[in-house]
Amino acid sequence: MSTFDTFIARVLTHEGGYVNDPRDPGGETKFGIAKRSYPAVDIKGLTREAAIEIYRRDFWNRVQGDKLPRSFAFQALDAAVNHGIGNAVRWMQRAAGVADDGIVGPMTLAAVARADAVDLVLNFNAERLRFYTKLAAFDVFGRGWVRRVADNLAYAAEDN
Repeated sequence: MSTFDTFIARVLTHEGGYVNDPRDPGGETKFGIAKRSYPAVDIKGLTREAAIEIYRRDFWNRVQGDKLPRSFAFQALDAAVNHGIGNAVRWMQRAAGVADDGIVGPMTLAAVARADAVDLVLNFNAERLRFYTKLAAFDVFGRGWVRRVADNLAYAAEDN
């Protein structure tokens, strides 16, 4: 099983199946793929395999998951899925101590590779938690979001 296959299986345990909760700013979703972001996709009819290909193309490849240290790559993928590519990349850059321009280029990749893996994961997830607390829906969904980060910290221990 590839690194991506292992990590996307984890993401999908967080994302679940079909949901159309009016309190959720993501709107109608299945496997975490939101109609708001993918208006041309039949969300109810979306297959797991099609969702995985979207995640590979639009999330894993964009955070350059294959070029990230294994100990951090899942964290970047999960945050990109949950918060968007831009947020995930800027948090990665802040955690690695480089300018947060939102572009995964050679400087970002080098800084991530040089960073202490544990510090990188902790600082990155601190950014996520701070972000969650600023969201209007935190009172509704915050417990689940915090649980997600707690699970991800446990995964980080496995990946290190």
